[in-house]
Amino acid sequence: MRNEPKHTLCRRLGSCVWGNAKCPSAKRAYPAGQHGSAKAGKGGKAGGKGGGKGGRGNKLSTYGQLLMEKQKLRAHYCMSEHQLQYYYGKAKLAPGKSGEVLLRFLETRLVSIVFRSGLAPSIFAARQAVLHRHILVDGKVVNRSSLHVKPGQVISINAQHSPGIAALAQKTDIVPPPYLELDKENIKVTLTRDPLPEEIPANVDIMKVVEYYAR
Repeated sequence: MRNEPKHTLCRRLGSCVWGNAKCPSAKRAYPAGQHGSAKAGKGGKAGGKGGGKGGRGNKLSTYGQLLMEKQKLRAHYCMSEHQLQYYYGKAKLAPGKSGEVLLRFLETRLVSIVFRSGLAPSIFAARQAVLHRHILVDGKVVNRSSLHVKPGQVISINAQHSPGIAALAQKTDIVPPPYLELDKENIKVTLTRDPLPEEIPANVDIMKVVEYYAR
């Protein structure tokens, strides 16, 4: 997992990895630091003439584009490089297109379901909720964020143990994707089926990630 400030990568890319409207990249769509603002200034506006793709001053090389997509995917799912390599290896051996299988593996991890359903406001909060034993899977406490959730399984918040987190989750205005069924009143979500690639709001060019690892 990245140790730098959460939205540094967003500013480098020129847009938020997690689609957060309050992300600093919304107002400063150029890399952090004096060199980033200087590059943006050459083009007048970040991403304008001379601004380059994603608010960068220089156009990325082919390798740079592949690397950036891989880093976006890592950040989006709050993963370490070792974890992402592991899932890519599994996806490559599984039936189907590697990119689509990889996305499905990442999207059905417990931490992803907690975040995507609105039971937690961010992927980081979702990870903390799981690790601190606030989350139940089919009524049992689970503290492993990488747990693979299967269709039909029910994810909920341990309301007796965590009334504050449960109350916050009930106020969520997040609309979950179609493969998740949210019961806001009872603070639980069901994975009804495996997600389709086009339904997953990861905003990443997954084929570039596959190309990166296939080099």
